[in-house]
Amino acid sequence: MTIRIRSGLCAALSAALCSTLLSVGVNAAPAANVTATRLTNAEREPAQWMTYGGTYSEQRFSPLKKINDANIGQLGLQWFADYETNQNQHGSPLYIDGVLYVSTARNVVHAFDAKTGKQLWKYNPVIQGERLRYNLGLVNRGIAAWNGKIIMGTLDARLVAIDAKTGKEAWSTDTVPASLGMGDMGNRYSITMAPRVAKGKVFVGGSGGEFGVRGWIAAFDAETGKQAWRFWTVPGDPAKGFESPKLAEAAKSWVGEWWKTGGGGTVWDAAVYDPVTDLLYFGTGNATPWNARARDEKIVDNLFTASIVAVKPDTGEYVWHYQEVPGDSWDYDAVSPMMTADLMLGGSKKHVLLQPSKNGFFYVLEAATGKLLSADPFTEVNWSTGIDLKTGRPIEVPGSRYETEPWNLAPGVQGGHSWHPNAFSPQTGFVYIPAWEAYFTMAGQAPGARPANGGFSLGISMGTRVDPDKLKPYARTGVRGRLKAWDPVSRKVVWETEAFANGGPTSGVLATAGNLVFMGNGGGKQLTAYHAATGAKLWNYDAQTAVFAAPISYEINGVQYIAASVGGAAQGGYFAPTYARMLVFAVGGKAVLPKQEPYTPPQLNPPVSTASAELIEHGGRVYTQHCSVCHGANGLQARTSFPNLTVSALLHVQEGFDYVVRQGARADKGMGSFAKELTAEDSAAVRAYLISRANALKLAAAPAPVVPRQETGHADN
Repeated sequence: MTIRIRSGLCAALSAALCSTLLSVGVNAAPAANVTATRLTNAEREPAQWMTYGGTYSEQRFSPLKKINDANIGQLGLQWFADYETNQNQHGSPLYIDGVLYVSTARNVVHAFDAKTGKQLWKYNPVIQGERLRYNLGLVNRGIAAWNGKIIMGTLDARLVAIDAKTGKEAWSTDTVPASLGMGDMGNRYSITMAPRVAKGKVFVGGSGGEFGVRGWIAAFDAETGKQAWRFWTVPGDPAKGFESPKLAEAAKSWVGEWWKTGGGGTVWDAAVYDPVTDLLYFGTGNATPWNARARDEKIVDNLFTASIVAVKPDTGEYVWHYQEVPGDSWDYDAVSPMMTADLMLGGSKKHVLLQPSKNGFFYVLEAATGKLLSADPFTEVNWSTGIDLKTGRPIEVPGSRYETEPWNLAPGVQGGHSWHPNAFSPQTGFVYIPAWEAYFTMAGQAPGARPANGGFSLGISMGTRVDPDKLKPYARTGVRGRLKAWDPVSRKVVWETEAFANGGPTSGVLATAGNLVFMGNGGGKQLTAYHAATGAKLWNYDAQTAVFAAPISYEINGVQYIAASVGGAAQGGYFAPTYARMLVFAVGGKAVLPKQEPYTPPQLNPPVSTASAELIEHGGRVYTQHCSVCHGANGLQARTSFPNLTVSALLHVQEGFDYVVRQGARADKGMGSFAKELTAEDSAAVRAYLISRANALKLAAAPAPVVPRQETGHADN
């Protein structure tokens, strides 16, 4: 039903206002007219949440305080809306002019009436094709808004603009078109990061570093989708020339034939536009393969990987860079979320860029120049004893590059902090970090091993087992998440929570003027509010599912709300329901989530394993190279948003297995064809390997046989 206005009243109104009123219906969202002026001055509209980090500073701080440390105990669920997916939810929502917009797994976008929860529209790009094979999850971390459009990067590496009022696609652009001349490498990209928009341009980068791609960030016209510029983060083939003088300089920091494996350096998360300096900052990923010695025995810096780079947003022209990990061997991407802030340092006010990095160090850089001001560990670090402030380089611990023997790395490749957004409160002066204590045993690749062409190429031996008494520097395992309040001026942790009981990852963070910090727990399925100054736990909510995405806050008609997009793989994996949904809270909220139904996971019922040991061994090698990144080492992941192949019915029929693996029958679900990489013999070997693994798992889970009692004529002792 559309709002109807009498012609006499319409004549008394301005033409523009009348046109707007006539166009608004109950099934249509407002225009979401986000402009450069609104975004630049977002602090003046505290009721809104118009960009990924809340404002251009990306501080994720809400000035709203009607929900506060005094009434947080009265916070209740106001409304919820279920998603039609069982995948992990990483997308942080936006709130603009009465509408809540959120991207969910597989790039489905929802628009809800932010007061009632009524769905206004749903957009599904129906992603499919070869590119879906080259991503580490079917997730999306967020969206952007500009001039009546919602803008998103997709898993098949497109950039799409959606009409914010109707949910219809306005334009779509392939970010890695054939005109770039990348050949098959162009099919290995995906986009999972939230785009940023400034000055009429959309900034986005592509994922895929582990699959042999070459990193970039590019700017596209927000009205048309046409590319404005592209900044390559690593140099390409010298024989083809370099795109800029800076890349020619960067090539001097590489050796060997790096361009054949792409180089890495992908821009898959952190980006900040700063109106103060008029610069665009972005972080770059690790070089690939992970192990520097798999790239070349001579360890060199490999610019611009594992770096923070600043460019001019209008042209993409290089301004400065700071490399956090030269010659990275530990998967230490520098793409953890960043923010800008004004801090009193050394007696003077400085405009700075802040980043708690995956490598375990908290960096403070001068925003205009990239000068390193401080770098300190915020979690356990055993690969470096510190950062030399004169050179900016880490002081490495001997043996940490696992040259001759394994090294139990901390932080492990999971990171001391990953993509989960931080928050900064101007009231407390603290940065709130979803921090991890993580461990991972790094070991060099087997002798003679070479980087895979298009496969998951790491240059290390996965699943290395070492006697704990011999493991260096010590034997520790797992990941423990906790929230830490870091003072960037005094350079220390002020308070921290206990490690989460169920371990695992944390969610992103929201800080508010109500003296509160909100963060979720992936393993414990909780959304929690803490006292911003002391860290005391003040409120807790059972979300029934993992919480990964950062919450936001908004206000309508004087009522403040907290919104969290939740959903994550539970025990049982792909087949188990994740209860993915939008949760919106308000003081006095009385809504109740439905009771969870009991879940019985699929049982192991494989065919008999009859293949030869040689065929099974070959299948294991192929599986490790092409399949394990999604489906788990050794054929099994207990907690995953991808299918557990050991319980798949496709194990019973080779034709059915090939129909999916080599013919792409489930491309619309994210499983593209592997016909280019796997021969029919390879596919048969992988199936034989999985059958073998399934039988071994079934045998291990079977109860011990009952042995008949032998009568001997003697009494039992």
